[in-house]
Amino acid sequence: MGKISHAEPEELPGVATAEQGVVLLDGPDGVAIAMTPEAAEETGRRLVAAAQEAASQTSAEAHPS
Repeated sequence: MGKISHAEPEELPGVATAEQGVVLLDGPDGVAIAMTPEAAEETGRRLVAAAQEAASQTSAEAHPS
């Protein structure tokens, strides 16, 4: 995987669009990526799963046992 950045996490979501059979994702600071529909679908599933895991981690930190 890529290098983990210690910068503050982005709070604004990216913007996804479809053009000529390609999915484009525009993020902050000029970040942009073009994906096939299949890659975009899988990325979406992985993002949702990671977001759910991260939310449960922050919830667990807020309410330790």
